[in-house]
Amino acid sequence: MMLFSTLGRYLSGRFLRTIGAVFAVLFAIIFIGDFVEMIRRAGDAPGVSTGAIAFLTLLRVPAISEQILPFAVLGGSMFAFVALSRRLELVIARAAGVSVWQFLTPPVMIVLLIGVLATTVYNPLSAALKQRADGIETRIFGRTSRADADTSLWIRQRSVDGQAIIRAERSSDGGSVLSGVTAYVYEPDGRFMERVEAARARLLPGFWTLEDARVVSPEDEPLSVGSYALATNLTPEQVTQSFVPPASVPFWSLREVTRRTESAGLDATGYRLRYQTLLARPLLLVAMVFIAASVSLRFFRFGGISRMVSGGVAAGFVLYVATKLAGDLGGAGLLSAPVAAWSPAIVGSMLGTLVLLHQEDG
Repeated sequence: MMLFSTLGRYLSGRFLRTIGAVFAVLFAIIFIGDFVEMIRRAGDAPGVSTGAIAFLTLLRVPAISEQILPFAVLGGSMFAFVALSRRLELVIARAAGVSVWQFLTPPVMIVLLIGVLATTVYNPLSAALKQRADGIETRIFGRTSRADADTSLWIRQRSVDGQAIIRAERSSDGGSVLSGVTAYVYEPDGRFMERVEAARARLLPGFWTLEDARVVSPEDEPLSVGSYALATNLTPEQVTQSFVPPASVPFWSLREVTRRTESAGLDATGYRLRYQTLLARPLLLVAMVFIAASVSLRFFRFGGISRMVSGGVAAGFVLYVATKLAGDLGGAGLLSAPVAAWSPAIVGSMLGTLVLLHQEDG
């Protein structure tokens, strides 16, 4: 079998080293950039040492660098193919009767293994480190880096009284207290009933208590009340989970989080999409190898190396944009989660295979 032959082991080692080297370089670049940004922010937080900022940055970078893994595979594969061509090793392999599909088997198996480990091991580790980093960042700066963005919580709930959509600015006490609350209450038949605005809402067993509330309905004048009770089937854990973006949930927890979110009547589209995206990651990495092979498998003496590298980078960028576009469509509910997550990887693999068939077999 090609994978376990001497040539297969040699190719596997070459690709593993180049992919690892490219990923390490990108990791270092991200670390330096994020470290400089953290140092800038720490200027407003006296008493914070450079070592603490470096440690915080180190906890943050794995979650960020996880997103650039496909580009590391693309770059590492292109470098490996170019090096093999420059040393005429591919020429010798082909002269010995090794087809392109045979010497693509080791790198494909390597990136499949990398994709599986990235999903099952690296993703839970990076998510745990990111959660720890968020806690440290909150203690140092009083907020996370997402504080400048709109971090409002939106909850759609079902209860015995009908449906309600709740918007809150912040959550505290483990999800049992919301601040800056606006609730849109609907009748059981779906008709809008009233809007309730409150400075704070407290979650008690079976209902919300909205304090210092102002009730506005289409049929009556606005009414101010000291307390307003709104039935709910949510728990504090489910409310807290609504504040956690899907990218921060570890792979092994995504299915359980999705089940709990759906049972509470909340929108679990983001969690389903994230789960399918992580499942599709190994195939996406394989697509990157096929793209690299389609632009790199030519004799080094023919020249045009810069044009070849530019073409590979452009093709990888197009695939990345297609992946983000499909993810946005899936997050908006226009595509199902499996279609949005798997279609870019499948299409990219098929196009790369088609180009290789045209180049190698006419």
